[in-house]
Amino acid sequence: MAENFNQHSDISAADLNRLTQEANAEATPSTARIIWDEFKADKPAMVALVIVVGFIAFVMIASLFINTDKMMETNIMDYFSAPGTGGLVLGADSAGRPILQQLIVGSRNSIGIALGLTVISSTFGICWGLISGYFNGYIDWGMQRVYDFMMMLPMTMMIIVLVTIIKNYNAVTLTLIFSIFYWEGTSRLIRSRTLSESEKDYVAASKTSGTSNFKIIFREIMPNISSLLIVDTTLSFAENIGVETGLSYLGFGLPIQTPSLGTMISNANDPNNITQYWWTWLPAALEIIILCLSISYIGQVIRRAADASQRQGAAD
Repeated sequence: MAENFNQHSDISAADLNRLTQEANAEATPSTARIIWDEFKADKPAMVALVIVVGFIAFVMIASLFINTDKMMETNIMDYFSAPGTGGLVLGADSAGRPILQQLIVGSRNSIGIALGLTVISSTFGICWGLISGYFNGYIDWGMQRVYDFMMMLPMTMMIIVLVTIIKNYNAVTLTLIFSIFYWEGTSRLIRSRTLSESEKDYVAASKTSGTSNFKIIFREIMPNISSLLIVDTTLSFAENIGVETGLSYLGFGLPIQTPSLGTMISNANDPNNITQYWWTWLPAALEIIILCLSISYIGQVIRRAADASQRQGAAD
């Protein structure tokens, strides 16, 4: 009889523990839920999210149905055709090439480069910053000297030189060139946060228990600074759209025959285009402004979600 009572007590304790854990899980909303609540509480942010996600999805899908080689062929019959004439929704440029199709393909190229640059540079910068901030000492000193050397290099000039040297480069090559230089900011930000995290009690307890350094870095410290990682990556994406656009505008980005937002805006270099043929450059300029503002606004909402004192939303 005593054995039955003990068994019954054990089962009750286990059930009570399980129910307590479930209650705590329900009481503490997930990070995704907190972010979603912030978007629901901020209507302009929700509009910005819909614009960015919807536009990127549209551009990626619509570009699959456009023959880029045929689109870039010269057509003197449509020379500077105005929007709405001859079936050209946004008109044509000086070579008679349709602006709308160029805008779609160019947006895909520019956004694709920005996404690739964000993934590569953020991943490398995060890993560099985590390792440097965690180990500190001579390892941190050596890694920071590499960082200082990279920061001393004239970044824009180096990119222009590499683009000039490399023959027949494409979007992938350009993304890799950008990635060599655009990880420093993320690295320094993550390093400073990792330095403070590595001094906390949970890290000391993990070291005492024999947990390996890389498990502590990537399984304990990294999840604890996930909100910072999300915010930095989001804002970096908006910045990276401007990176390719600016260099393509200067003529050192994608080749002239490869549509991009930068090459389209470069049409504004001609004074006649600014005043008479505004449709050759204005749609691309407006798209960049709207995209970057929307992405930046999304980043601000994510940053607010990471700070409990600034949150507007509440879990239902």
